[in-house]
Amino acid sequence: MDMKKIQPVKKAKKGILNLIFSRVFVLVVLVAVQLIAFGATVTFLRDYANYIHALLLVLSVIVVIFIINGDGNTSFKITWMLLILITPIVGTAFYGYMKMELGTTFLKKRLKDLSKVTKTYMHQDKEVLEELRLSKPANANLASYMTNQIAFPTCRNTTVKYFASGEEKFEELKKQLKQAEEYIFMEYFIVEKGLMWQEILDILKEKVWQGVEVRFMYDGMCSLYLLPTHYDKELRRAGIKCKQFNPVRPVLTSYQNNRDHRKICVIDGKVAFTGGINLADEYINVKERFGHWKDTAIMVEGEAVQSFTMMFLEMWNITEKREESYERYLMPKGSEMKRDLGFVIPYADSPFDEQNVGEHVYLHILNHAKKYVHIMTPYLIIGDDMLSTLQYVAQCGVEVIIIMPHIPDKWYAFAVARTYYECLIKAGVQIYEYTPGFVHAKVFVSDNDTATVGTINLDYRSLYHHFECGAFIYNNPVVWDIERDFQETLKKSQRITMQDVKNRNWLEKICGRVLRLIAPLM
Repeated sequence: MDMKKIQPVKKAKKGILNLIFSRVFVLVVLVAVQLIAFGATVTFLRDYANYIHALLLVLSVIVVIFIINGDGNTSFKITWMLLILITPIVGTAFYGYMKMELGTTFLKKRLKDLSKVTKTYMHQDKEVLEELRLSKPANANLASYMTNQIAFPTCRNTTVKYFASGEEKFEELKKQLKQAEEYIFMEYFIVEKGLMWQEILDILKEKVWQGVEVRFMYDGMCSLYLLPTHYDKELRRAGIKCKQFNPVRPVLTSYQNNRDHRKICVIDGKVAFTGGINLADEYINVKERFGHWKDTAIMVEGEAVQSFTMMFLEMWNITEKREESYERYLMPKGSEMKRDLGFVIPYADSPFDEQNVGEHVYLHILNHAKKYVHIMTPYLIIGDDMLSTLQYVAQCGVEVIIIMPHIPDKWYAFAVARTYYECLIKAGVQIYEYTPGFVHAKVFVSDNDTATVGTINLDYRSLYHHFECGAFIYNNPVVWDIERDFQETLKKSQRITMQDVKNRNWLEKICGRVLRLIAPLM
């Protein structure tokens, strides 16, 4: 028999076997079994349709009344009501299932208990608040909210360095990692094997050998597509304390909806990094996926670092049984900066604390801008509050510019985002698309004195479902660097006109409008 003909057959069989026994295939099958069981139950109940129909009608009306009178975002309410009215049985059952929050009860309680502990290390200097109030009372109000509601203090004595690309951040991160003497904490949403991660991993292994404590945490979604299933065990064998946050399991639960989207690195309590940049080669443009990858990050040094340290330790200890010794990781004494570097408020956003911190920060910047608000975001899938605020601020004469990707990473998200273009442009909001590729930055900058950089996108998932973080910055020299980068990015972007909106593909328009109905649940 011709061996040339046998080889492709063997490869095909091997490929099929690999697919069948892959994690993704097993996960899909197990979830499908649960969905079939759910559907079979619904089908069985249909045999009693005459008796159940009236009950379901009453129940669905009760649920809709409950939704209308409950707390929460209007867009979520409308989506749920639409789902229940179109499919009363499935919609009502699904809503009830999600409201039971199976799997999240422990997480909520654990985070609440941990926040009580970390709060004791998040002292707010009243003198700093008074200085901020004299400078800008509105920002002092935001600072009070941050302290009182989520226990994150406003800091002075903090320098901030801005990185206009993943390449810039990567070089500085390696430099700082090599200088670590006591500990390294890293928490990232995406980690993928490649040049970027290998160089960082080599440094981490070397630091472990030198006696530095290294902790590394990544979101469990990585193990589904980007990393081996038990990659955390592999890193632990190398001496790195490693864990997955919320590993993906084949169980229908709302717990899987809450991912750790944060990007944090803390080194010796002296410096901390955050921003949009993950640990994969596209973020430093070694690998091209959607054209040129535009991303940003910041490095803070000084008082504000301690807030990022507490963010990390709080998340790390969710699954730990032993009590943490927080004191050993506090900011070293004598590392204070000058008091003329403005104000920095690091903040975390949790889906379980009933505080939409990221959205509040964005709305605060918009509502208190006098001249301009410049925004970079990869997604634009927003609720009524954000939409109306963007329109109102632009109609008041404030320059509002949003830079979006021109080459999207998710066609459906882009289709929904473009459904907002027309009403925003009519209100005076300027929308640009980054021609060379994909914008992954999450940046607001305003009036040459205010900015925020972090991990929070302008979409429902980031604003309401994920664990996120960022830093609000006021009167710090770095704001000029952020605005300068925005203007440089703007030069490489094309302005979207009403004619462009009208000329869009009709299929994309239809898909965008339909998907917008369920956008809060996407």
